Amino acid sequence: MLRAFLRKISIYLSFTSFKRINFDKKRHDIAEKIVKSRANLIFKKNSRLKTHQNLSNEILKIIGEANLIKFLRNHLIQKIFFVHNRFFIFFELRELKKDKNWNIWKKLLKENDVGGPIKFFLYPQSSGNRIRQVFIIKKFIQNKIEIKLHNLKNIIEIGGGYGCMADIFKKIDKNVNYTIYDMHEVNLLQYYYLFMNKYKPTFSNRSSKLNLISEMADVDIFAKKNKDYLLIANWSISEFPIELRKQFYALISNSKYSIISFQEKFENIDNKKFFDIFLKDLKKKFDFYLDTFDHYNSSYLNNNKHFILTLIRK
Repeated sequence: MLRAFLRKISIYLSFTSFKRINFDKKRHDIAEKIVKSRANLIFKKNSRLKTHQNLSNEILKIIGEANLIKFLRNHLIQKIFFVHNRFFIFFELRELKKDKNWNIWKKLLKENDVGGPIKFFLYPQSSGNRIRQVFIIKKFIQNKIEIKLHNLKNIIEIGGGYGCMADIFKKIDKNVNYTIYDMHEVNLLQYYYLFMNKYKPTFSNRSSKLNLISEMADVDIFAKKNKDYLLIANWSISEFPIELRKQFYALISNSKYSIISFQEKFENIDNKKFFDIFLKDLKKKFDFYLDTFDHYNSSYLNNNKHFILTLIRK
């Protein structure tokens, strides 16, 4: 309750950047029609915990009530997918500004109007959520070996949020093969966001450059077809039921790189302990880098520590 209240209050810190949302009405109508038609399909096949059951229902409500234009203002979407006016974001932004790659980060940070994102009140060119996503990429490439972002040609993202990370990597290289595995209803939100950003997302199309899937079998096919892939799983696998998580072991094991962000506990599951056990057998194949989100963890509102685990094939 307190967090919801503070989230609502913090929105008004960005009041100076509030304006009429610019969007392509014709493109919106096309995307909304496609999303609505697919929202009527029988889905909810993916195993999920209570948090994501609620999320599924909320997304269907957003689609049914024609609120896609401002879906990023929805309270539950913000709670699960969107970080905005939190003070720890300022320190992550400061790290990006001090980094040798600031010219790259600055371009990737530029926010658009799709979904009506709340702009970060201390840097209105971007949003808190986009700053966080770019910050994760920075932490990934800062490890002991040199990783060139343009050399990443195949990416699988497990739990892609509303599509922000996919948009960022498409800005880095428009030809990257990018597949998002998520719940069917979240795929619908991703489709709208990415289509409105003038990409060509598809559903379960194995030859697509930007593919949205909700079947595990399709993930395995992509992994076998596209070698040397980067696996991204930011606060996703760590929020799946335990039995579902185990299905991703081979996907992680066969990756060239993996980025796995997670919170210490989720719905009474000890994620730190889980990943210690889950990844034990991979130490012969990968170099491991476990780092903390120091700025987030030191915030007085956050009593659940967050980590980022990077795996780099030896």
